[in-house]
Amino acid sequence: MGSSVYAVEAEGLVKRYVVGGLMRPKRVVEALRGVSFRVSKGIVFSLLGPNGAGKTTTINILATLLEPDGGEARVLGFDVVRERWEVRKRIGVLLSVERGFFWKLTARENLIYFGMVYGLSGKDLRERVDEVLDVVGLNDLGASDKLFEEMSLGMKARLGLARALLRDPEVLLLDEPTLGLDPPSSVYVRKLLRSLAEKGKTVILTTHNMYEAEIVSDKVAMIVGGRIVIEGTPQELKKIVAKKVPVEVKLRGTIYDGGEGVRKDLVKVLGRPVYLKFSRDNDILEVRIVVEPGEEERVVEKVLRVSQSRGLRVVEAKVLEPSLEDVFIVVASSGGKDGGG
Repeated sequence: MGSSVYAVEAEGLVKRYVVGGLMRPKRVVEALRGVSFRVSKGIVFSLLGPNGAGKTTTINILATLLEPDGGEARVLGFDVVRERWEVRKRIGVLLSVERGFFWKLTARENLIYFGMVYGLSGKDLRERVDEVLDVVGLNDLGASDKLFEEMSLGMKARLGLARALLRDPEVLLLDEPTLGLDPPSSVYVRKLLRSLAEKGKTVILTTHNMYEAEIVSDKVAMIVGGRIVIEGTPQELKKIVAKKVPVEVKLRGTIYDGGEGVRKDLVKVLGRPVYLKFSRDNDILEVRIVVEPGEEERVVEKVLRVSQSRGLRVVEAKVLEPSLEDVFIVVASSGGKDGGG
């Protein structure tokens, strides 16, 4: 059909997988359970959620690589199932920074190959390859004629974006584009995504990185258990916890199971959700809890008692400014009841 005021529209998307078999009983897993959202043109839209939430499944449906079991989706007005070839002409896709490239070819040679697959040729192809190499900064790095197998992960991520941009698509679909990258490479990719949106591209990315979603996105949809639990701009979402206080306590010691035992103890004692980050480099467990004003000291005392019972010591405790991380803690635990979307 074509023509739409929205770049992407998803309505009631459902996707089921059958898992098990052989030595295990088969069961049906619902990866998506009625996912709906709309993305305006020329913005960066993030699907934010933990691993297994349904982010990649959603991107694969929009990229016409999976068919939904229910609901429908359109890209620039074209149905992703009935008009998949029209959709494919208008999108650029990055599902993995290392997937699909030829390891014994250079960055430029890989792009020339894919450009030919996309129907480009001759002078137009060479000029377009040079253009996208400039856009992603590989020419500046002197990496355009480096073999793919010799490239760093950050360079491979840039090359993946260059391939996604080859046909000058209107919509970019990116699955965890900064996953595993070092901080400088991540910063570069995020700045590039912002610049692409400012030039009129629509960028849809998945991420489990709260900080990334907050700094790069015009709009965020949080997805948990195959459902969108809340949606809005980062500023709108942070209003949910504007009157609450995030407390962070850092614990050090021998930590088992990524701190899951500590988390369960804290949830039992505090009666509220607890978010953890575990750094294996220095055996630091970061505990983040969203509390009401005035509860900070009492909560820290309870964290101290739990940590002592597990042989851990508190090395730092502080009150923070609310972030998307805190929104996720509150909303995910309530099934979206604390906000709209």
